[in-house]
Amino acid sequence: MINGVNVLDDIDKRIVKFIQMDPTITHTQIAKKVNRSQPTVGSRIKKLEESGILKFQAGLNLKNLECYYAKVDIQTSDPEEIVSIINSCPYIIHGYRVSGVTNFVIIIAYSILKDLDKIVNYHFRNNPTIKAIKTEIISEIIKEFVIPFDFEIKRCSCIEKLNKNIPKN
Repeated sequence: MINGVNVLDDIDKRIVKFIQMDPTITHTQIAKKVNRSQPTVGSRIKKLEESGILKFQAGLNLKNLECYYAKVDIQTSDPEEIVSIINSCPYIIHGYRVSGVTNFVIIIAYSILKDLDKIVNYHFRNNPTIKAIKTEIISEIIKEFVIPFDFEIKRCSCIEKLNKNIPKN
């Protein structure tokens, strides 16, 4: 670690590369590929995990999932409120603080295209701390994008509003 930043050497980078290519690869197989002992590889992987650099995650590949996605750019005077919304709504699948005119980029996913805008409206459009908002539909996910997914999804309060607009049979 240099100046508080984790630095990967060439061996660490190669180890991570092999794990990314095949998450089921064994430490012994990696050791042969990087010309190190299995205990050395195991130790390096453990250190990478403990530092939070290397994570093992199973999830859904959004590139192959039939769903609709929107990118929402937000300029707000209350960033902590936006962080709270990002963490509380299960349909907001990712959020980023960014520099520039806007200070957040949020990715939303939902199974019904027209309801993406309803989610945005519920959480953001009437919020007095939001100075500007721009929503764009994502037309294609180019690279593999795997995220964990909770099939026992806890409903966000925005879903109640969405459900009120669904005709009853």
